[in-house]
Amino acid sequence: MEQNILDCVIVGSGPSGFTAAIYAARADLKPELYTGLEPGGQLTTTTEVDNFPGYPAGITGPEMMMDLQKQAERFETKVHYEMITKAEFSKEEGGVHKLYAGNKEILAKTVIISTGATAKYLGLDDEKKYAGGGVSACATCDGFFYRGKDVVVVGAGDTAAEEATYLAKLTKKVTMLVRKDVFRASKAMIHRVENTPNIEVKFNHELIGIEGENSLVERAMIINNQTQEKSSVDVDGIFIAIGHKPNTDIFVGQIDLDENGYILTEKGSTRTNLPGVFAAGDVQDHIYRQAITAAGSGCMAAMDAEKYLAELH
Repeated sequence: MEQNILDCVIVGSGPSGFTAAIYAARADLKPELYTGLEPGGQLTTTTEVDNFPGYPAGITGPEMMMDLQKQAERFETKVHYEMITKAEFSKEEGGVHKLYAGNKEILAKTVIISTGATAKYLGLDDEKKYAGGGVSACATCDGFFYRGKDVVVVGAGDTAAEEATYLAKLTKKVTMLVRKDVFRASKAMIHRVENTPNIEVKFNHELIGIEGENSLVERAMIINNQTQEKSSVDVDGIFIAIGHKPNTDIFVGQIDLDENGYILTEKGSTRTNLPGVFAAGDVQDHIYRQAITAAGSGCMAAMDAEKYLAELH
């Protein structure tokens, strides 16, 4: 029995994956989407989404992803609640790409990779306990909820410096916990932190625990790793800003990645170095990392895939 070769397979189910599906389905590419382990992606861990256009009253992350999925399915996108575990990409123009979900083999003329990125956490049990109750990995997503309050930012690089200066505009006070005695951030970002009066930097300090009633953050438990002295800071929010890891492990060695593992795409497009393989959303964007930019690049990827297929005929 000859195996069906699909026009378009989308790997990942965040805003970029589902937007790609909506556009690909409307272009009659009959896309099939594989959700991966976290259907809906990072947004499902965000309680309130207030910055996505078109939702004047705001919406929860999970609800928004359900809306996007329903819209994709309305145009007959086939959604598989499975994870792609292996990929064998063709290097030929018009070649067939092979994907595997466990033992199941999927053949496709175009593949849109929308596997996103995962925020890195410290690995404390308390981070899970207070997720959505004051622990966040995205200041631009959640900073608004801490207006006039006190927060902690954990991290020493550009991400941490950027999140701290962003939060300083909204909050009363930001306490930065830097594990070593120096920043890893660029000079420009360090100057911004130093010139912001309501940021206090605690060098050689680490977060060791979180306390609070009803799973809401009230205190950050910290330790000076030089003196071993423990103390606490009263705060309403704790932002973990130690970076993101793009979900590209299964593509290593096949597709061009940058030094941090993000997929490299051609400027102004979603094309990768392989014909018929496109990348959208946070898996190729370590700068903006927003639901709306991910959705925009998902639209671009579907249009790029449609154009690629049209030019093959």
